[in-house]
Amino acid sequence: MQTRTLGHNGPAVSALGLGCMGMSAFYGQHDDAESIATIHHALDRGLNLLDTADMYGPHTNEVLVGKAIRGRRRQAFIATKFGIVRDPDDPQARGVNGRPEYVRAACDASLQRLGIDTIDLYYQHRVDPGVPIEETVGAMAELVAAGKVRYLGLSEASGTTLERACKVHPIAALQSEFSLWTRDPQTNGMLAACRKLGVSLVAYSPLGRGFLTGAIRSPDDFDADDYRRTNPRFMGDNFARNLQLVEQVKALAADKGCSPAQLALAWVLAQGDDVLAIPGTRKRSRLDENLGALDVQLNEAELGAIDAAFPPDAAAGDRYVSSGMQMVNA
Repeated sequence: MQTRTLGHNGPAVSALGLGCMGMSAFYGQHDDAESIATIHHALDRGLNLLDTADMYGPHTNEVLVGKAIRGRRRQAFIATKFGIVRDPDDPQARGVNGRPEYVRAACDASLQRLGIDTIDLYYQHRVDPGVPIEETVGAMAELVAAGKVRYLGLSEASGTTLERACKVHPIAALQSEFSLWTRDPQTNGMLAACRKLGVSLVAYSPLGRGFLTGAIRSPDDFDADDYRRTNPRFMGDNFARNLQLVEQVKALAADKGCSPAQLALAWVLAQGDDVLAIPGTRKRSRLDENLGALDVQLNEAELGAIDAAFPPDAAAGDRYVSSGMQMVNA
């Protein structure tokens, strides 16, 4: 398994991780038995970076991951997140909470659901605009001192916020959506800030929420409760325009002798040794396909051809509908 280092002098983890969100939420029907088998298969293959969050489910994804790693804790590097709060009366509503007392309570609850003593990487899922980042990260640093957390991370934080956070405690990783159709970290200064501060970038949705695999041909391919039905990039004219981009990815992948998913993941990993990716899947077969991306090496000419076919801002539609899940803070 290829590994990459998280942050300055941090741990070596698998270059490709496993995003576990879809095993419990947002992407329609799921099968816990197959999901657990997929996590076990990942560990067997040497993939150790497992990514979850307390809001996935909510809460049920952490329980699922906890069951899967029972008896195999030493093989797994567990990343989870706090900060997005879901309204039990309105499944679509989102809030953000970065108050120190909430940080401490959320960590204890995640530890209990995961069935572990220490979280390897603890992210603030979204920055709370009502709480100075110094206060939130200060509370997170107390968790490190208490032995409840090993490393700290932020998600969708701006370069300015990241720099402020690093003055309180070292930040090992910044998580952001990053893929061929979401190039924001390259254009908004986030990746540059990570490199200035020695922070790794962990790319979530590196397959464009499954679109870049080429397997999605119509919005009707989604289950009735799949949130992508209401995502701007999967609706109406945006869907048709984005599908044309995917056709170009498929053609480039065919020339390379790999799958579209492998080409898309190889592109992300080629952006630097400080970039990791956490594609999500619920099936062992897809996991094996994704891991095949580690064998795909892209030269400068191939990277140039991919950029020409899929330049920044080429994707049609916003990343999210307006909700607490978006966006990068100021």
